[in-house]
Amino acid sequence: MPQTGRPPNLPTFTLRALLLSLPLLLLSGCASMIADRMSDGLSQAIVNQDDPQTVRDGAPAFLLMIDGMIAGSPNDTGLLMAGAKLNAAYAAMFVDDPTRALRMSDKARGYALHALCKSAADTCGIATRAHEALLPLLEGLDDDKVDPLFTAATVWLVWIQQRDENWAAIADLPKVEAMLDRVLALDEGYEQGQAHYYLGILRSLRPPSLGGDPEQGRSHFERAIALSDGHNLAAKVAYARLYARLIYEQALHDRLLNEVIASDPHIPGLTLSNVLAQREARELLASSADYFME
Repeated sequence: MPQTGRPPNLPTFTLRALLLSLPLLLLSGCASMIADRMSDGLSQAIVNQDDPQTVRDGAPAFLLMIDGMIAGSPNDTGLLMAGAKLNAAYAAMFVDDPTRALRMSDKARGYALHALCKSAADTCGIATRAHEALLPLLEGLDDDKVDPLFTAATVWLVWIQQRDENWAAIADLPKVEAMLDRVLALDEGYEQGQAHYYLGILRSLRPPSLGGDPEQGRSHFERAIALSDGHNLAAKVAYARLYARLIYEQALHDRLLNEVIASDPHIPGLTLSNVLAQREARELLASSADYFME
């Protein structure tokens, strides 16, 4: 498909949700006893950190460790998913050099798709398959494949985000949406409803003429918030930014953001994401009056 114009930018949303998946970096099998002991503690330390700069400074050591372990055990699905999540998260959040971010997101997607392939052989090569060919493969996946499927979908989104001016990359969005829809069908409550959060973003991001569905996006956001007992502050911020601003509903917008700012961000598994969400909520609320006067 020739590029006829600049595609809509994908906002930098992916890390906030991706970080919520990091406690699932369960390094098993050939990962060795050291990796088994370290992975959960390190992952919890990342998601429960309320100082993003500390994560920025400390995560590369863990990243190098995981990459090295994958080099030694290239077919270990636990290691592959761990490497995929951490490389993607770090690229999305902390890497300012576009070339480096592209390279890291490429590696992350490669790890994630290889993990999915090792878990479900029918999915091998899905990056080059047509969307229509992917659907029956997804229908054949059982609930024991949710973890690698969700990992592949979310890391793929980071890969797309890093290529947000590339029509060929954006053309992969229907595949990712189909993967997330299958996650919901298999386990709606997986990771406190994170599949709903992602789908809310994707279906609010584009106008209906390009396949978006803002009202469906609203439903996804509300379900993600409910499944997290209201603790997923990033879902409330995305709801305000992508839906309330789209339909020009200032009361909803300001209520959501004030709820985020007033909340205690220190929720196990959500702390870092919530701290980042509060930062964005303050920025959005400060611009509310000007935005809704336009």
